[in-house]
Amino acid sequence: MSHSQYLRDLLRPLGIYDLEAPFNGGELDAQGEALDRAMAALEEIQRESSLTTAESWGLEQVARLFLRRPVATQPRPLADALAALLRIGGDSFTLEAINDTILGCGIPAKVEELGAAAVAVSFPGVAGEPSDFGELKRIIEDILPPHLDIQYHFWYLTWAELEDKFSCWRDIEDRDLTWSGLETCVI
Repeated sequence: MSHSQYLRDLLRPLGIYDLEAPFNGGELDAQGEALDRAMAALEEIQRESSLTTAESWGLEQVARLFLRRPVATQPRPLADALAALLRIGGDSFTLEAINDTILGCGIPAKVEELGAAAVAVSFPGVAGEPSDFGELKRIIEDILPPHLDIQYHFWYLTWAELEDKFSCWRDIEDRDLTWSGLETCVI
């Protein structure tokens, strides 16, 4: 219901106003429209002030707080990525918390410990090097503690998989694969 109608409903029982007269009705319409605009502005501010409900400029304001923008571009994945980055704190350097943060940022990567001060970062389900690896690497290295030695592992076709997948070189040639196409033919 508009505020104009609300004001009319509120004043009607008093019986002292002609609510349809040009002066009274016009004044109520003008005040109602002003209240409708104020309410819409307040609703937008309330929505954009929380990561759980923000859809546009509220997300952009939070994203500006970070050195690098998360890879997500749609509102909900971006909000999830920003929330994951905001969770980083003193207890965020467990392997589980690091993987949660990286996944929450929309990065299809997994971190595993290799030993003292060394981790491996892989991209499960992604054949070869991800197309936007440079940006992903910068974001991952912003999340990981700086003292760690980071090794990146990529998924390529092994000789055993090659022999299982193709019976002879003719099979490879028939598929017209480039070398890059062959080495990432793992799926």
